[in-house]
Amino acid sequence: MILKRTEMITKELWGTSPDGKEIFLYTLKNASGAYVQLCSVGAAIVSILVPDKEGKLADVAMGFRSADDYVNEGPCSGKIPGRYANRIAKGKFTLDGVEYTLPVNNGPNHLHGGPAGFHKQVWDSRIEGDAVEFMYFAADGEAGYPGNLKAVAHYTWGEDNSLKLVMTAETDKPTVVNLTNHVYLNLDGESSGSVLDHVLELNASQYLPTDPTLIPLGEPEDVAGTPMDFVEAKPIGRDIKADFPALKYGKGYDNCWLIDGYMPGQLSTAAELWGPVSGRHLEVLTTQPAVQVYTGNWLSGGLIGKSGRPYNDYDAVAIECQHAPDSPNQPAFPSTVLRPGEVYEEAIIWAFD
Repeated sequence: MILKRTEMITKELWGTSPDGKEIFLYTLKNASGAYVQLCSVGAAIVSILVPDKEGKLADVAMGFRSADDYVNEGPCSGKIPGRYANRIAKGKFTLDGVEYTLPVNNGPNHLHGGPAGFHKQVWDSRIEGDAVEFMYFAADGEAGYPGNLKAVAHYTWGEDNSLKLVMTAETDKPTVVNLTNHVYLNLDGESSGSVLDHVLELNASQYLPTDPTLIPLGEPEDVAGTPMDFVEAKPIGRDIKADFPALKYGKGYDNCWLIDGYMPGQLSTAAELWGPVSGRHLEVLTTQPAVQVYTGNWLSGGLIGKSGRPYNDYDAVAIECQHAPDSPNQPAFPSTVLRPGEVYEEAIIWAFD
């Protein structure tokens, strides 16, 4: 699964951030010619070129044409948000008796670490053996979070067209951490239009109902008999317009499912996705307890994509393996607290065929 020849990884200077930091673009290519590109803004996945049923390579990752676009874009495309991915209610949480206040940037809530979260930062980067590694140091108090935090994202690209991401973090004060990758995918090609005909299967028999601002209400509910049921594979768009609260709140799917059989530190399948035209198939595996599925409900009006046209709503789907939203305020959810001496470590694998 891991490349044996480091010469198949290249690094180039791609641009410079407004504050003068160099932005690098990395290309990881396997022996078949399939490749992945990564950049140091948000430790982002820029491109994933994998073969279709006829062996033709196409890019299945939504993305943009320049380093400047990655600095300025809004949808968190391909990036690692943090220090806490997803939402924290009203931008507040209490840890060890101390209340912390975070910037509010999504209605009344804090989302993806705030407007200057990890996805907006230029990470340090290097080729490390047969991998590309990114590191970001978040200072104590940055975006309101306690503790100096060192976060590392370690990417490898396999001969079997599997992209593996291992995310680690350490802190010098108790804090909360929730990391994921927010890559948007269209298995028929990133400029091919809607993903509503893509077929999705989730290894999840329960989801988290939310309030209208997409904060979980607390208790999970069974998906059976609802539009949230992807236990049996179905087209993403089959029920997306259903008269159902979760779908009305977000103009489509922007919801968290709990992965069946979750065990801390153990890889399990979170989702499978099929592109009906290309014949491409994706299995997403993770050590995380939950998966947020976002069907690109608000993509219209953004930057021009790599193919020279703007993306429209539902042109891609994000399958974000993570801890549950608002976990710092919900004791029944798996803990996202990280303490000094502990190491946060989670993995995601995107296996294409």
